[in-house]
Amino acid sequence: MAAQNIPSFPPPSPSTVGSSNTTALTSPIISLQQPSNKKGSSKPSKWFKRFRSVFRSFPIITPTCNIPVSLHGNHMHGGTRMTGTLFGYRKARVNLAIQENSGCLPVLVLELAITTGKLLQEMGSGLVRIALECEKRPLEKIKILNEPIWTLFCNGRKSGYGVKREPSDEDLMVLQTLKAVSTGAGVIPTEALENSDGELRYMRAYFERVINSRDSETYYMMNPDGNSGPELSIFFVRVG
Repeated sequence: MAAQNIPSFPPPSPSTVGSSNTTALTSPIISLQQPSNKKGSSKPSKWFKRFRSVFRSFPIITPTCNIPVSLHGNHMHGGTRMTGTLFGYRKARVNLAIQENSGCLPVLVLELAITTGKLLQEMGSGLVRIALECEKRPLEKIKILNEPIWTLFCNGRKSGYGVKREPSDEDLMVLQTLKAVSTGAGVIPTEALENSDGELRYMRAYFERVINSRDSETYYMMNPDGNSGPELSIFFVRVG
């Protein structure tokens, strides 16, 4: 995927700069539209907020995703085409945003316990399969993408957790900045005052969404380069 020339973020005001790895940015003017099937979202429960707070204190896992798997090119399953974006600072956790298209607000934002640099490095070397698993809760009727917490596997190796969250101002700024980008990979330079890794990396592609059942969905990256490029599959599954 070719890198695209992306404008830099505006610098944050002095009051927004903290000591964390992720720099707070000024709120953008967002023109992204609501997705067609968006409904009112419920607020996260207190226990989930506590878990998310603990999750952010977990160490970042950098798995070695080196299971040899042969490439088979693009998948054609008759699914729905979606836009998927992986983004984050190189040494920080990678984020996954799924949109109906690049002009819509995300239907899903996940924070994964893998560094952005490590995941994009693995993608550059071949096929990557990400599996996100959670337990079935028969008494609760919840759509699979609304599950709050997932166990994360990268090419079969357990790699921590994935946590669903509402998009932050920075998430929305990234997606707004990339609104005109259909597919590609590169960096979005930032002018953060105290960020030692001032380049926010991204990879965007079309994904084919295949609904296998109410407890299973798969997203296959549609590689514009045919069989020659990396391949990424993301599996959501409820087990038990």
